Amino acid sequence: MRGIARRRLTSARGRSSFRAMIRTVLAAALLASSIAGVAQAQNTRSQSQSRATVVTEDPAADPRMSIAQVQAIAPSTVQVLLERQRERWDKPPAGVPLLNAVIAWIPKVDFAALDADWRAGTSKGPLHGAPYFLKDNIEAGGPLPTTAGSLALAGNYTVRDAPIVARLNAAGAILLGKTNLSEWANIRGEHSSSGWSAVGGLTRNPFALDRTACGSSSGSAAAVAAGLAPFAIGTETDGSITCPASVTGIVGLKPTVGLVSRTGIVPISSGQDTAGPMTLNVEDAAKVLSVIAGSDPADTATKEADARKKDYFAGLDPNALKGVKLAVMRWNTGYSRGTDAVFEEALATLRAAGAQIVDAPKIDEAPVNTAEHTVLFTELKAGLNAYLATSNALVKTRTLADIIAFNDANASTELRWFGQESFIEAEATKGLADPAYLKAKADAKRLAGPEGIDRVLKATGAVALIAPTGGPAWTIDMINGDHFTGSASTLPAVAGYPHLTVPMGRVEGLPVGLSFIGPAWSEQLILSLGYAFQEARK
Repeated sequence: MRGIARRRLTSARGRSSFRAMIRTVLAAALLASSIAGVAQAQNTRSQSQSRATVVTEDPAADPRMSIAQVQAIAPSTVQVLLERQRERWDKPPAGVPLLNAVIAWIPKVDFAALDADWRAGTSKGPLHGAPYFLKDNIEAGGPLPTTAGSLALAGNYTVRDAPIVARLNAAGAILLGKTNLSEWANIRGEHSSSGWSAVGGLTRNPFALDRTACGSSSGSAAAVAAGLAPFAIGTETDGSITCPASVTGIVGLKPTVGLVSRTGIVPISSGQDTAGPMTLNVEDAAKVLSVIAGSDPADTATKEADARKKDYFAGLDPNALKGVKLAVMRWNTGYSRGTDAVFEEALATLRAAGAQIVDAPKIDEAPVNTAEHTVLFTELKAGLNAYLATSNALVKTRTLADIIAFNDANASTELRWFGQESFIEAEATKGLADPAYLKAKADAKRLAGPEGIDRVLKATGAVALIAPTGGPAWTIDMINGDHFTGSASTLPAVAGYPHLTVPMGRVEGLPVGLSFIGPAWSEQLILSLGYAFQEARK
């Protein structure tokens, strides 16, 4: 919540046949559809209880395009298909609210210019021609500001690309725009509604438009789930990639802190922040991670990244579940009866694929949560002040105190739905040399990592922990805020360890995800486990 294939080697003839098939099927399916047809399909879907729900047709039933699929057809055709999806979500039938996943679009993206390269088979890199979105707390040089959803950063234009954006550009990916988010990555105040920002309004869940897309990477998740692009980049401090991915039925990976650069990203916590991929399948998450991972001299946490990174896509193992032991975090179940039932089905799938399932001894998360609270608020003030000091002259708010004053002065827009209690508490912290902070930081890492995840893995002989990522999406309540029931995100977030969520099933039509949590630098392992689970469910 806070910011808290069957595989790959094909002949040239096989690639040509696949391109022809995708071109024909996608063009026919999408170009033949109309908004009127969508309107007729917007009427019904089974829901738990008896209350009415504003719903969409199942987004997963559409021919949404993975990276491999967009690379198999001409870029100009990709543009036509994506624009049809955009029209569908931007111009819904009367009475149906907007999805509102995208906070700002790049004014003009010319896919046709890439057609010659596509016909010649030339490529800039592994993501050549793949469209994507950035969460709007990540800098990209050009016409769009990086606002973190706040009106205080409406002038935060930059000529610099965050290092992860530079890596994506070098790999041939095509930026379409910025996605909406929970303002300030959901660290501003209590009783917030995930997916709302003063700049972007409210992002909704494409599976049910009166339900949350969670947060804070709400728009990134909703955009991918709605078929607006094959992937997006989100950020997480604690749950902000994995929760939105879970409730929108996509794959989300929070990498080990230090594998991916944070330079050029509006910060919360130097110890927990990371960017990560949000995709339709595990293969694409592996592809994107292989591109964005790497060391950055400006981010000392990434000093090991070049030595640790791998070609995660090439290393995917569809048999990864055979003979491995997985430990269940039973204390992270019980979000809903339906979620528990889907989780038991997932455990049966894992066993059928060859995994041994054991229960993990419980880790007490209460002292972890207490220490995390101190750490996040202290690091927020220090990190945000440092970031704002480097912003351009159009940004008049240069400190957290300035942001608080700006919000008070613009309360009708910024503070209409919830306050800024967390900002005020963070402003009162005493800095990175404060003994209370230093103790909390050491305690948090120790309790979540060596004495938490690592201890349980060693005690059980398991290679990873598993649990439901969380429950299904709750109904949006702007007055009272989120009705969040919990998630599996905190231990890996605080420890800085990788956390992958993969679609697990549906509860009354609403997606829920399965979490795979491993030790530090175990991305290849948990991606392979998630990939094997994904394939076993087909």
